[in-house]
Amino acid sequence: MKRKYSTLILYFLFFIYLELVSKVLMFNKLPTLKFLIVVLFSLTISLIFYLFSNLFEAKKQRILVMVFLIIISIFYIFNYLYFSLLSVPFSISTLELASQAMDFYQIGFHLFCTKIIDVLLLMVPFIGYLIYQKSFDYSKKSKKYNFSVGFLFIISHLGSLMVLNFDKNHLYSAYNLYYNTDSLTTSNNVLGIFTTQRLSLKRNIFGFEEKVLLADNSLEEEKEVKYNKMEIDFARLINLESDENVKDVYHFLQDREATKQNEYTGIYKGKNLIFILAEGFNSIAVDKELTPTLYKLVNNGFNFTNYYSPVFFSTTGGEFQAMTSLIPTQEILGMWRNDKPYLPYTLGNVFGNKGYNTSSYHNWQYKYYGRDKTMPILGFNNFLACGNGLEERLNCEWLPSDIDLFTSTFNDYAGNEPFATYYITVSGHAPYVFTEGNKIALKNQELVKNLPYSESVKAYLATQIELDNALKILINLLKKKGILDDTVIALVGDHYPYTLNIKEINEVSSYERDELMEVNHSNLIIWNNKNEGKVIDKVAGQLDVLPTLLNLFGIEYD
Repeated sequence: MKRKYSTLILYFLFFIYLELVSKVLMFNKLPTLKFLIVVLFSLTISLIFYLFSNLFEAKKQRILVMVFLIIISIFYIFNYLYFSLLSVPFSISTLELASQAMDFYQIGFHLFCTKIIDVLLLMVPFIGYLIYQKSFDYSKKSKKYNFSVGFLFIISHLGSLMVLNFDKNHLYSAYNLYYNTDSLTTSNNVLGIFTTQRLSLKRNIFGFEEKVLLADNSLEEEKEVKYNKMEIDFARLINLESDENVKDVYHFLQDREATKQNEYTGIYKGKNLIFILAEGFNSIAVDKELTPTLYKLVNNGFNFTNYYSPVFFSTTGGEFQAMTSLIPTQEILGMWRNDKPYLPYTLGNVFGNKGYNTSSYHNWQYKYYGRDKTMPILGFNNFLACGNGLEERLNCEWLPSDIDLFTSTFNDYAGNEPFATYYITVSGHAPYVFTEGNKIALKNQELVKNLPYSESVKAYLATQIELDNALKILINLLKKKGILDDTVIALVGDHYPYTLNIKEINEVSSYERDELMEVNHSNLIIWNNKNEGKVIDKVAGQLDVLPTLLNLFGIEYD
């Protein structure tokens, strides 16, 4: 009689394979000795599935095993594709964000097609099971046997927790990630995907108070140097506070060196500001002939040559960074949309408190990413988008034009100085195809048809031409109104065009980029008609945008 193998072996090998391949695909890292932690947790998880399967007779158990393996495979494939799309791991707290991102079903389908080899790689164990499923034992086990399996599960889980204690000394150790620190990306890499998702689910249901682990960051101030620093009585705040974590934060802030003022502090004091979060904008779109206005703004303003726009939760994460100078997490973005937090240092609030007329505009749905809730929190009570009035001024059918966005709203704020206007554009959105799914790319197809690039790259550049033309028109409107010299235009991309693969990006990049860091390299535009070009080679990112603007406008902040 042919030997039958235990389904425990099946589950265990299934999890190990999927964890290993996911680690390589998501983090481009081969496993080290620390992968033993993932192996041990995989054994524990496998014992749970095995124990539950053993409760049923052979026929039902065989069906159940098949269902479990399908669910597990989908679970890992979904997590991988989600990470590939947004560059952050999935969490139960981002279900709302995930559902909104999936509204662009063409993007999801395009991603699936471009990652089909990886998806097939993750399906290897399930395909193998379909071939060899008759080689496994599905017979129902005795209660005594199941009791032994349950005991083995307890030993396995306790052993896994004991191993965590061997690495406790740094912030992102396996121990701290399991007990103290909420960092999904690092946790997926260190503890594995299934364990991380289990912890995430548990923390969302029962709550989780992260422990604040601080390092000594105190530095002596240079007395002759001026700082962007306010008079905050941290000692009083510490004495009045009962929450130890909040006290730790006060101590941390009290000991931090403030940002030094510089030769550019206050050079734009009193000027108007137009801030643009440009969909999919990246430095690969800047070309002297193809996008001359973008080229002018990049090179004739402050030219930040080492600027990076990292992907955190797609557009909403890029927006959150630029507007608040804070790092977004799933939990924070949820609070931002639903809990009405007090955020006095956001762009709209800071300029509004200085007497500026603040308004914001978006040529897509006004409730998308919860902007009907977040715009007032950011200080933009005058928020107009498709669905709450903007549809009466422009065509809101997918994809709307940035030209229409600028021209239909300009008179709202022009002549109402000083103003701080925030635009969220959409013309640069994926999918980058020449079909009805991207009317903007179709509109400008003739302008890129002879370029020596792939179709996706040409379609992307066609969408950025629309942004370029919109900026040209906006500058002319400011000039005609007589306020161009008194207005600063700032522009950042929300993220790089992540539906283009690295090979496609390198078709048009001026240098060879990698998928980890340089893929995020971009331009930050801060331009005024009266200033000459100035190269800034200091490394910067989306978090630096807000304090940089506040410094340039001479606005007090800490």
